[in-house]
Amino acid sequence: MAGRRLALKAVDWVAFAERVPPNQRGMFNALKTRSDAIAAKLASLPEAPAAIDWSHYRKAVAVPGMVDEFEKKFKALQIPEPVDTQTSAINAQEAEANQSALAYIEASKARIAQYEQELDKFKNMIPFDQMTIEDLNDTFPETKLDKVKHPYWPHKPIAEL
Repeated sequence: MAGRRLALKAVDWVAFAERVPPNQRGMFNALKTRSDAIAAKLASLPEAPAAIDWSHYRKAVAVPGMVDEFEKKFKALQIPEPVDTQTSAINAQEAEANQSALAYIEASKARIAQYEQELDKFKNMIPFDQMTIEDLNDTFPETKLDKVKHPYWPHKPIAEL
């Protein structure tokens, strides 16, 4: 029983409560109450089950050999504990999630550096109301008109009408 108690993981109820939406607060409180009741019941149980007094049963049971047979079968009884097959899969998912989170953080740092460069460009440029068309084309080359592609901009040539 002590091994099982050590294997249980503690739940951080304060952090859990911060993530519960207000409309699910009642369900959360019911879950916490039930969890606390189960934990209290487990804590009240003894570490090892009570030992069976086989000598008392030998005196009380009239059939000779019956208690010895039960004792032998009881000591031979092995209750299989379920095998944990999910922890390795969960750990693998956690490692994969950590890798994707690290990749996202690195990509975010690259985007932040790019956005800071753009912000510096905007902070250091000539105020928009003082720009000429040439200053605008130098600062924002993507807005420069392509005279080859659109020679009559903003009008369409007569041949296209």
